[in-house]
Amino acid sequence: MEIACVGGGPASLYFSILMKRQDPSHDIAVYERNPAGSTYGWGVTYWAGLLEKLGEGDPESALAVAENSVRWSDGVAHVGDRTTVHHGDEGFGIGRRRMLDLLAERATSLGVRVEFEHEIAADRLPDADLVIAGDGVNSALRERHADHFGTDIKLGRNTYIWLGTTKIFDSFTFSFVETGHGWIWCYGYGFSEDHSTCVVECSPETWTGLGLDRTSEADGLALLEKLFADLLDGHGLIGRAQVDGSAQWLSFRTLTNRTWHRGNLVLLGDAAHTTHYSIGAGTTLALEDAISLAGALREHPELECALTQYERARRSALLPVQSAARHSAQWYENLPRYIRLPPAQMFALLGQRHSPLLPYIPPQLYYRIDRAAGQLEPLRRFKRWLGPRVARTVQARSRR
Repeated sequence: MEIACVGGGPASLYFSILMKRQDPSHDIAVYERNPAGSTYGWGVTYWAGLLEKLGEGDPESALAVAENSVRWSDGVAHVGDRTTVHHGDEGFGIGRRRMLDLLAERATSLGVRVEFEHEIAADRLPDADLVIAGDGVNSALRERHADHFGTDIKLGRNTYIWLGTTKIFDSFTFSFVETGHGWIWCYGYGFSEDHSTCVVECSPETWTGLGLDRTSEADGLALLEKLFADLLDGHGLIGRAQVDGSAQWLSFRTLTNRTWHRGNLVLLGDAAHTTHYSIGAGTTLALEDAISLAGALREHPELECALTQYERARRSALLPVQSAARHSAQWYENLPRYIRLPPAQMFALLGQRHSPLLPYIPPQLYYRIDRAAGQLEPLRRFKRWLGPRVARTVQARSRR
């Protein structure tokens, strides 16, 4: 099979690796319009389950990613002068650029042609048996046939900015700071020996009230450094991790599509779907897309059957994740509902932000129910049963 992957992100690269391992005679090219090493972003997060899946598909890739990742197991929340620590599951961080370099090197070693600074026009697709649209949330290949794919984009309410810092966080760290214009907060996590990611978020009212909507990048970073001075310990914040462009304040775009393929063109990763960054699953979901698509092509020789099976499997797998991401984003959009709780309760509900039941029950009552459910299995099952039903009822009433 001749395969053209448009976009050199993790999903495209790992898919090319899997396909070469399945059949070395596949002719595979990955086309990336940007120069090598010019990726956006800082570090990405994932959990141990992803390493297991990568190891099943290509042990060499899994080992390289694991060896270049940092690990943490604790979560720490700073709310003003209060600090709470939660001991949880082991998490991992790796630089996005480093991950891409590792996957590109592995793909090249297997015979994949990885071509940087090679842009593919949406109206002139490569003459291949299969074309992968792995060109991100702004996918030009998808947009050319937007009516067919049924693309829908919903903007989140809050604004955020993706930054780096030389402050090394040895835990997944939250910091909430109250200003005269409302709360502003950040998520920090290490991804290398000398850098961490720092995502800053706030409501639109806080953003404009602080003047972050009209300051220069340098002045904006200086203000954020002042607000998070206790957290940063004298370290600065850094804008884009590439020489051109600057860090931008954005509203998160939740993207869905009615269908994921058209003829021999198929969507992969962020071109097909996005989930709010607060659940830290974007890269994992993209790589799972690659695993699912390669598996479907192995099981179904007929292309249309394979693409249909891939889409069906991934849609089903994404449903609970998309629900969790939606509720997680809403938790932060309704931060004042939780921020004044005692520290232990606030952090416990931060960990429960994926729950469809939480928005409809007073926070302190939910906390007590959750603590009781942790000890009584029948109550825990009832809580899991009730949450989706309450959410569906409220949503149905809101549409009337």
